[in-house]
Amino acid sequence: MNDPERRVVPKVGLVLTGGGARAAYQVGVLKAISELLPDKTVNPFPVVCGTSAGAINAASIAVYANNYAEGVNKLEAVWSNFHVNQIHRSDFLGVAQNTLRCMFSLVSSEYGKSRAISLLDNTPLQMLLRSKFSFRSIPYCIREGALHAVGLTAWGYTSGESVTFFQAAKEVMPWRRAQRIGIPVRLGVDHLLASSSIPFIFPAVKLNREYFGDGSMRQLAPISPALHLGADKVLVIGVRRAVLDEPKRIQAAGYPPFAQIAGHAFNSIFVDSLDVDLERLLRINETVTQVSHEVFKEKNIPLRPIEAMMIAPSQSINQIAQKYAHTLPWVMRYLYRAVGAMGPNGLTLLSYVLFESAFCRDLIELGYYDTLQQRNELLKFIGVETHN
Repeated sequence: MNDPERRVVPKVGLVLTGGGARAAYQVGVLKAISELLPDKTVNPFPVVCGTSAGAINAASIAVYANNYAEGVNKLEAVWSNFHVNQIHRSDFLGVAQNTLRCMFSLVSSEYGKSRAISLLDNTPLQMLLRSKFSFRSIPYCIREGALHAVGLTAWGYTSGESVTFFQAAKEVMPWRRAQRIGIPVRLGVDHLLASSSIPFIFPAVKLNREYFGDGSMRQLAPISPALHLGADKVLVIGVRRAVLDEPKRIQAAGYPPFAQIAGHAFNSIFVDSLDVDLERLLRINETVTQVSHEVFKEKNIPLRPIEAMMIAPSQSINQIAQKYAHTLPWVMRYLYRAVGAMGPNGLTLLSYVLFESAFCRDLIELGYYDTLQQRNELLKFIGVETHN
């Protein structure tokens, strides 16, 4: 029997972007949300989407959708104890062997056809993810209503498409848009590895017939998968401090080091598209509010306002990274110093690869603090009543 007074609760989508080690900030935000919830076991995000390192965080929320706090605790335990050697080989022999393989592949096209080629060997990350994640609980969480959909985005090297692999309730349909599609699958660790395989740094992952890399590449609309999966509103957790002022024009002292160029490239891959997509969403919302609902219905235009909220670092993550550069293994310090990542112009690149516990804990604390500063707004957004 239908209850006429039953209130339809909007599905809140969680969008977790890429950002390498910066994704530790997301854990602090999720931890604060867990502590603010009246019932810490309830998952406030029926729709969860993740890309690159954000895909790992999204997977934990989805796998533990029946107990949100436990999923967050598991994440915090991993990130708080991270070391570079859990992500990729950082010993002298491992780094040297992989570097030689990369150099040899440049002069032998046949060499790279039979083996994965990348700057770093991410076998430790593969082992870590396989030991920490079991996706068997996702169908159960969906049946129980704790989860509506989870999507992990990767980029196809052959097709050039942004592909969101998802598991969802039956009513969620696949989609196809310009250079981006959604495909229903049974998610596994290989999808996580594919989504987080930073180009050149980590090897591509073969899924079915195609090789895939980091999902942040050419992800022109990072908020879109959450909407396709059924979200009515979206909470986005960014990994870069909002720039409010115009950048100063400074006379260049010399040719930019490799790390500075790579840092800008990483920003372009991981965060710039999110800023553009959020701006696009706000403009569409403004347009929709200026036109009556009857007009959209009459013209059969499927547009609706989407409420969005973003939580982003209040401090410069680059400056935080500078404090912890010394915690890297000596081999990696030498390598990053050689490309300029240990200097002031290379801090952006350093902040993406600094998978060390001290740095990650500092970012978790920052995310926790920033979220508490927006406590009332956040709780209202996710539909939790507050009593002042």
